[in-house]
Amino acid sequence: MAVLEKSAARVEWRQRFVSTTEPMRGAFFWLSAFYVVYCARPEDWIPGLKYLPLAKISGIFAVLGFVFSAGRSRRSIRHLPREAFYLVAMIGMLLLAGLLSPVWKGGGVIKTVEFAKVLVAWVLTYLVITSFARLRRIIFIQSASVVLIAIVSLLKGRDHPRLEGVIGGIYSNPNDLAFAIVLSLPFCVAFLLYTKKLPRKAAWVLAMLAMCTALFLTASRGGFITLLATAAVGLWHFGVKGRRPQLIAAVLLVGLVVGVTAGGRLKDRFIAISGEELNDSVDVSAHGSYEQRALLMEKSVEGIVHYPLGIGLGNFPNYSGTWREVHVAYLQIAVEGGIAACIFYLLFFERGFANLRRLRHVGDMDGETELFAGALHSSLIGFLVGALFAPEAYQFFPYFAVVYTSVLLAIAQEKVQPDGIADSTVRPQWKRRYVKAEDLTAVR
Repeated sequence: MAVLEKSAARVEWRQRFVSTTEPMRGAFFWLSAFYVVYCARPEDWIPGLKYLPLAKISGIFAVLGFVFSAGRSRRSIRHLPREAFYLVAMIGMLLLAGLLSPVWKGGGVIKTVEFAKVLVAWVLTYLVITSFARLRRIIFIQSASVVLIAIVSLLKGRDHPRLEGVIGGIYSNPNDLAFAIVLSLPFCVAFLLYTKKLPRKAAWVLAMLAMCTALFLTASRGGFITLLATAAVGLWHFGVKGRRPQLIAAVLLVGLVVGVTAGGRLKDRFIAISGEELNDSVDVSAHGSYEQRALLMEKSVEGIVHYPLGIGLGNFPNYSGTWREVHVAYLQIAVEGGIAACIFYLLFFERGFANLRRLRHVGDMDGETELFAGALHSSLIGFLVGALFAPEAYQFFPYFAVVYTSVLLAIAQEKVQPDGIADSTVRPQWKRRYVKAEDLTAVR
């Protein structure tokens, strides 16, 4: 009887994580919870929640859900795409840099271990999200969370210059807040165009207005440049290729209105770069930050030359003596993780673009897939440009964008190969014309 009771308890415990109707339903639920916690940061602005390790709880349960669902998904760790191994290699180089750090070994290792959570989230996202409906839901969670953060920042940040410190954690710095908003805006546009119901369209329009207002109030110069790049690519996908001239006109009009009403401080910060018309302490600070960033770039190059294996994650502020990050993500990863880590970093994000190129050759994309593929391309381009002006090497949002492309490609390949395993090396259709039928059968 004791054995039977233990067996029944194990079955009951397993059923909490596994659904017989949908593979890895429990794992997906907890993965969704993790995305809510990371993107919406409720513990940073809701009183009392800061005492609960919500990210750890949701992450642990997501891992347990996947472990108990092992064998129920057609994907496995053995078939992870190449970008996952680039991410592993990059984290490995960061760990090595921490162990060999001339600045602070313990700090470099601890922060690398903390950053390595992105690998767990990345792998779980790829393995658990096996349908487009799930992918759309995760992207919705990220987008809606950033919308919520923008609204909370506007409500609580009336007396905060540049919305600084209104929300803690990853949104405490106005540049980080602006960066998160810009990278999520293309997804909001995709949801706006995807939904057919007028109330939902109106809700997305209001949400994007709040996001753009918050973006301008951060007065982030790097965020604004990132917005220009993201908007240009997004308008090409959604407006030009999608044949929606009204969207282009609406975006330009809204941008002009929001810029005039909320962009005064941003304009002053751009003018402050020249060192002229410094009317107050904020303008002086803006000019000083511009000069300081130039010096930090020189200091980071010096660190790369002297320590090609890196000085350890998070150690550059101490190394520079200014307690400031270098505002170029590529230099940030190179000086802290070493040249090799920077190479893997670049290869990792290149795979995001490669996935979108392969997606066009897998099969005919429906309108919904095309919308979100365009949004991902816009977000990735925005990141590449924004990384030149912000220390965002360790923010999770760009890594999420890459795994979204990996999942989207895998889903498309699984439709073409219903009896096989998704493979990022599948030949595009234009090459298959020259492959014999028996060869295709062997590949499948």
